[in-house]
Amino acid sequence: MDPGNDTGISDFLLLGLSEEPELQSLIFGLFLSMYLITMFGNMLIILAVSSDSHLHTPMYFFLANLSFVDICFSSTTIPKMLWNIQTQSKTITYEGCLSQMYFFILFAGLDIFLLTVMAYDRFVAICHPLHYTVLMKPWLCELLVLVSWILSVLHSFLESLMVLQLSFCRKVEIPHFFCELNQMIQLACSDTFPNNMVMYFAAMLLGGAPLAGVLYSYFKIVSSILGISSAEGKYKAFSTCASHLSVVSLFYCTGLGVYLSSAATQNSHSSTVASVMYTVVTPMLNPFIYSLRNKDIKGALMRFSGMAVLKGSVVLG
Repeated sequence: MDPGNDTGISDFLLLGLSEEPELQSLIFGLFLSMYLITMFGNMLIILAVSSDSHLHTPMYFFLANLSFVDICFSSTTIPKMLWNIQTQSKTITYEGCLSQMYFFILFAGLDIFLLTVMAYDRFVAICHPLHYTVLMKPWLCELLVLVSWILSVLHSFLESLMVLQLSFCRKVEIPHFFCELNQMIQLACSDTFPNNMVMYFAAMLLGGAPLAGVLYSYFKIVSSILGISSAEGKYKAFSTCASHLSVVSLFYCTGLGVYLSSAATQNSHSSTVASVMYTVVTPMLNPFIYSLRNKDIKGALMRFSGMAVLKGSVVLG
């Protein structure tokens, strides 16, 4: 082990997206705007689903959970980044870095599992419509979400525990705007072979298996839609899963794009900029994708806003 190693290191440096001083105000304004839009949009989805009895169905139950996870996912990284820019400090404590990494892995895993569960929900709704209410009972929906939480918590705990075993050099600069697992492992001064094995195995098992489930579900969905004789029936069936398919494509394509490009170029800065897509942009766009393409959500939002205006007028009166 290198004599410069220090298992008791207290601080890391987050280098962020850019070290150019003139760009900091622009980055701050841009990310603050995206964070507020993410919070507002996802909160509206949660409020619409919880307040409208028409949306108390499995599909919207999973959607409300996804919106909650997206709020937590964005809140894991963006506030710390904004704070560092505002205070002109790049420092994050060792404990803070581990906590940020733990919650990032947790909510990223939950995103993956919930998108998979939602694909299964659409598969049942389109391929077995007569058995939908029997198969997708409320207790099963709650169990699927609970299992998703348990698997994500266990995976995140394991990865964090493995990082705790690593030794880091006295001055650790993370070329990212948050403490990302892969970057942490690369910056360690001790043997990282066990960490890499666990990380790659978890990626294949907890990333590959859900993706296979999503692909299988949509293969069966497309087959069922093609078997519908009328064009109107095909359109109606496809419209029920178009929003979810858009969100899945956006999440997986940006996520895989980031890691494939970083593996190909070995350029940490380009990887950092690209990771903004799935860590910031995707959670921000999800509410728009679901609300703009979904009449039920738009109707619920209209009713919710009408109720809010009515309550406000009663209070003022």
